[in-house]
Amino acid sequence: MTWSTGVHVMDRSAIQRATTVLAFDDRPVAKRVGLVVLATDHTTEPDFRRMVASDGIAVYTARIAFANPTTPDNLRRMQPRLEEGAGLILPDELVDAVCYSCTSASVVIGDDAVETAIRSAKPGVPVVTPPLAAVRALTVLGARRISILTPYTAETSRSMADYFADRGFGVASFTCFGLDDDRIMARINPESLVTAAIEATAPDAEALFISCTALRSAGIVPAIERAIGRPVVTSNLATAWACLRLCGVDEARPALGRLMALPAPAEV
Repeated sequence: MTWSTGVHVMDRSAIQRATTVLAFDDRPVAKRVGLVVLATDHTTEPDFRRMVASDGIAVYTARIAFANPTTPDNLRRMQPRLEEGAGLILPDELVDAVCYSCTSASVVIGDDAVETAIRSAKPGVPVVTPPLAAVRALTVLGARRISILTPYTAETSRSMADYFADRGFGVASFTCFGLDDDRIMARINPESLVTAAIEATAPDAEALFISCTALRSAGIVPAIERAIGRPVVTSNLATAWACLRLCGVDEARPALGRLMALPAPAEV
């Protein structure tokens, strides 16, 4: 041992290599979900922490550049960044699902193109997009005629209406807020969202879909369902449900909404 200015300093030679025989798990956490989110996103990560993450499922996030306003052209500009974003999630390691958390961009880029980009970085991984997860959610709920509520402008909403119509859904009503900044969308008070959702639901709609991962709508699904007496699907609720089912978690959690009590179809 040596002494320096009154402080006890350990001799370098005193550091010893542990003799314990270490055991290693295959993974630190059994299941892994990757999220590719917009740089401006305020909502997806809190929603996934609440609905998906657990002792058995870890959620890992990469952010990609995005500049408002949320026009179709700006949304398309994210496509070249998807591969890089997915590649930053646990590089060279397997994950159980990757979710690209932008509903409107998935619609204008296309589910297949999103999947191709992400699988370029994560070959073979199941890819979840909000609109396709919503389609599958509405299908298992037995809803074919729906109302849709979005925060977007009419221009951005048009592609959303076409997306669901092209997949065989009857659109009973379509309501938008006319906003073009996802940071402002994230600030919409949940209580006002409940009111807007009630007003946006057509009498003959079998379910309501609330689009946009920026909206804090997943947490108020049960309140809206009680008010309208029909199932409600939101972007983040649908992707959380899909990711849980891909991780083999089939536990019914009806407190999160009717969807979370149902199994996923085979193709999810």
